[in-house]
Amino acid sequence: MTSRVLTALLIASCGIAGAASSQDSLARAAERVRRAWLAHDVQAIVGQSPRVVLQIPGADPSAPLARAQAAELLRRHLQRVVERALAVGAVREVEPGHGYVELERRWVVSGTSDERRETIFLRFQKPGADWLLTELRSAP
Repeated sequence: MTSRVLTALLIASCGIAGAASSQDSLARAAERVRRAWLAHDVQAIVGQSPRVVLQIPGADPSAPLARAQAAELLRRHLQRVVERALAVGAVREVEPGHGYVELERRWVVSGTSDERRETIFLRFQKPGADWLLTELRSAP
């Protein structure tokens, strides 16, 4: 009986470790996007995602855009701003292979001092080994 209990505990702990590992890899993906955003490296923000939905100021809400088109819209969005701070907030894997991240952003328009704040919501999917950005939404 004791070996059955130990086996059950071992199986359960492996499941928990796998979930924690997936959550950790989502947090790493969030940090990768955060660093890329601070550097205005739009190629790294989009990453290897084949298509991304964008909802950002100055652009109509989109259907999924090809990687190059999404990168260009982000480049235009970021070209006239100076980042003051960007922090990873919530990181949640809502179901296996589907995760959400919140970034808290403070920024100014170049040449001004009026600081603005917004939350950036990121949706990720994990079709294979890596988390891919599938959606980016900005909310004041």
